[in-house]
Amino acid sequence: MFQGETAITVDDKGRMTVPTAQRDLVSSACGNRLVLTYNPFEHGCLWLYRPAAWEKVRDDLLARPNMSKTVRTLQQKLVGSAAHLELDGNGRITLPPSHRSAVGIEKKAVLMGMGDKFELWSEQAHRALIAQTLDDSDLGDDLLDLRL
Repeated sequence: MFQGETAITVDDKGRMTVPTAQRDLVSSACGNRLVLTYNPFEHGCLWLYRPAAWEKVRDDLLARPNMSKTVRTLQQKLVGSAAHLELDGNGRITLPPSHRSAVGIEKKAVLMGMGDKFELWSEQAHRALIAQTLDDSDLGDDLLDLRL
């Protein structure tokens, strides 16, 4: 569904415009709504889910017993911090200050379409991500037959 990478500007009020190419998809597939939460695996990144995809993730996570610290941490970072956002008439969403501050998003960010969700990276974290390279020892058996 969502794919591609776009440099984004965030204004002083925390608003960012969803790129035109993605806006039609957000409108038709999401009713102009997205769910924002933290990426628990990579610093400097937020996740923006389609509501239907988010509900599956949320329900699956909340159904798990929270006696494990890992499960509790995932529940806190994903469900506890989730914010429901709606595009305004200009195709913008407003990112909560707490989320922006936690991942270091100031004026510039990068929006990456990743299937059922977007990843919203701080400019600095995105640069670090792109600078990473993989070598053969990073590939497990399940990736050896991947054709790129």
